[in-house]
Amino acid sequence: MRAFIFPGQGSQAVGMGKALAEASAVAREVFQEVDDALGQSLFKLMCEGPDDQLLLTENAQPAIMANAIASLRVMEREGGVALADKAHFVAGHSLGEYSALCAAGALDLATTARLLKLRGQAMQAAVPVGVGAMAALLGADIEKAEALSEAAAQGETCTVANDNDPSQVVISGHKGAIERAIELVKDHGIKRGILLPVSAPFHCPLMQPAADRMAEALAQTAINAPFVPVFANVVAAPVSDADEIRRLLVEQVTGRVRWRESAIAMAAAGVTHFYEFGGKVLSPMVKRSAGDDVTTTSLISMDDIEAALKEL
Repeated sequence: MRAFIFPGQGSQAVGMGKALAEASAVAREVFQEVDDALGQSLFKLMCEGPDDQLLLTENAQPAIMANAIASLRVMEREGGVALADKAHFVAGHSLGEYSALCAAGALDLATTARLLKLRGQAMQAAVPVGVGAMAALLGADIEKAEALSEAAAQGETCTVANDNDPSQVVISGHKGAIERAIELVKDHGIKRGILLPVSAPFHCPLMQPAADRMAEALAQTAINAPFVPVFANVVAAPVSDADEIRRLLVEQVTGRVRWRESAIAMAAAGVTHFYEFGGKVLSPMVKRSAGDDVTTTSLISMDDIEAALKEL
């Protein structure tokens, strides 16, 4: 069994998608459709930068999605394979869940791009710059991370945002609480805490204003039943019902990304091969979570796609 997976924020880089667009008219069509949907030259920004503009959440989120969907569409159209025939599940990390839903036909490309633009804007606006922060905890399992978060909170918000794999957890909340957590890592048997270069504290209760905005937008959005079940971040379980997908996307804004549990659950359901479209961040997380019995493939370049087509 196979799962098609899609990366989240942090996988953006100036130059992303450029080589694929030069090699494929299908990829160029995807990038143009996203540009048209957003009314901006996002692909030019992806290719040329500047880096600080691409890093903005409202640009990074649709850019990462566009790059992932471009690689999928190239494989499907030029390789003559269909996701519905080759994948048993789809999943994505945070914003990547929108990419997964687009890939599986639950959302069309233009709608996905507009939702992610809004999501990025709403998440940025939810908390004033400098009030919140996030940190990666290296050498931390979920139990250690939760104990550290509780100790560091001291009346402020400090919570697990991303349970990425058995050795990496990301925490999010008020800046003071996150800084306290970094100071306390050794006391909790954690190797290291690193402040992340993000502009807002994602996936924590401080994001409630953004969740409210997404609830309004998603209430007016047509969502189809996906071709294959989508593993939702906040429940680490497959969903196919449109109303449930809508509800979980709202919960996801403030809720934990349960990526480790999702990888383990997909493997337990029979998935032996994970294909990551448009990135190479999730593949090592999957291996560390699901073990050596699963294989992973990253599809970024035309060579990657052609190699994958030989084994699909």
